[in-house]
Amino acid sequence: MYKKITEGIIGEIKNIVGENNVILEKERLEDYSHDEFAMKTLSNYPEIAVKPENSLQVSELMKLANKESFPVVARGGGTGLCGGCVPSLGGVVLSLEKMNRILEVDTENLMAEMEAGVSLEEFYTAIKEKKMFFPPHPGEESATIGGVLSTNAGGSRAVKYGTVRNFIRGMEVVLPDGSITSLGGRILKDSSGYSLMHLMVGSEGTLGVITKATLSIMPVPASTLTLIVPYDNILDAFKTVPHLLMAGILPLALEFIGRQVIAASEDYLGKSWPVQQGEFFLMIILEGEDAELMSVSEKISEICLEFNAVDVFVAQPQEKQEEILAIRSLVYEALKSKTAEILDIVLPRDRMEEHIRYVEELSEKYNIWLPTYGHAADGNLHTHIMKTDRNKKNITDWKEIYEAVRKEIHLDAKKRGGKVSGEHGIGLAKKEYLGLFTDEPALRMMKEIKKVFDPNNILNPGKIF
Repeated sequence: MYKKITEGIIGEIKNIVGENNVILEKERLEDYSHDEFAMKTLSNYPEIAVKPENSLQVSELMKLANKESFPVVARGGGTGLCGGCVPSLGGVVLSLEKMNRILEVDTENLMAEMEAGVSLEEFYTAIKEKKMFFPPHPGEESATIGGVLSTNAGGSRAVKYGTVRNFIRGMEVVLPDGSITSLGGRILKDSSGYSLMHLMVGSEGTLGVITKATLSIMPVPASTLTLIVPYDNILDAFKTVPHLLMAGILPLALEFIGRQVIAASEDYLGKSWPVQQGEFFLMIILEGEDAELMSVSEKISEICLEFNAVDVFVAQPQEKQEEILAIRSLVYEALKSKTAEILDIVLPRDRMEEHIRYVEELSEKYNIWLPTYGHAADGNLHTHIMKTDRNKKNITDWKEIYEAVRKEIHLDAKKRGGKVSGEHGIGLAKKEYLGLFTDEPALRMMKEIKKVFDPNNILNPGKIF
């Protein structure tokens, strides 16, 4: 179906982007062969990696790809967890690393415009200088704007502000045929026909290459406050969550995490979790004025203690709050070396505790460690399927156990009204389960949309379906 990249095609690509922006050496192509999926099973080398410097070059590359019939996979920071940017069919990796300019931080319209290769870290730094704030925090700050939009990334702050989809206002996209289109703009409302811009968000680079984005930003919060609430019983922790929300408390983040997971992250970072009591924790982050925060934290304490919290720890110094967030944010890195896969199931809030109990039953049944944590207020859970038993010892036949456990976890999530992915996307790793959670008419429409945008199946083929 696809042509190999010939010397002639390489010559044309060099004419488009310049010889210095073309990578052919295998040792250098290694960096473009994988993402952060725990196992190496999804890795595949591209035939060539290309680093365009502007949208016109991306356009010419897509025109060439359609003319010569070779696949193109757009790549941002490579921080994905399901093989979404892996060139599984070879061809060209189109890395947007050189398209990394922040074009404007517009404080009058509360928006920022940037190229798709800007990392979250660069973006956060630039707007902080203007005393502005971007609420979504997917976790890994080396992720790029194009990447987080392509996966509709969420993170811990989604409970109050939603995913990045809630913040996109405009974007420039290069379509598979090389056409360049501008969608949305510096506007807050738009009922002008179909929302093609929102169709691009979460499409995992299969419908177009996002080259620029305009995002809403906000003034920096006056203060933040982090609370750690330990529990001895997992059910008490989950019972607390809806009562906090019903009391009118909408925190910036509301996370659930267990003692064993925290211990792994503590060891990895050489940092200490500030609470030694309890086996399960709610981590609650508030934002607002100091007086308001103290009042809300007192209200939270009352509710948590009513549901058998062991205590409530309040972290106010900024450095302590950052240390707590670091321990939570780097859990995946701490567990990665022994992880087969991290799942991304999302459930109705009131079914989370049931699902976690089921996962614990599977852990005992197969004698495999299945640490689970996640975003308690938005239903998004991350279960690690480990290569170790419940005592953290290596399992020799973990591959067979992994497949069985993986299937049972997804079947249970389906039964409880869940979905296969809350924020990581489908990519290569989860596409076998998309059909389990999506009915046939919806799946058919998705495939038809792909055909309309990309009739020659040039852009990121083999993903999602």
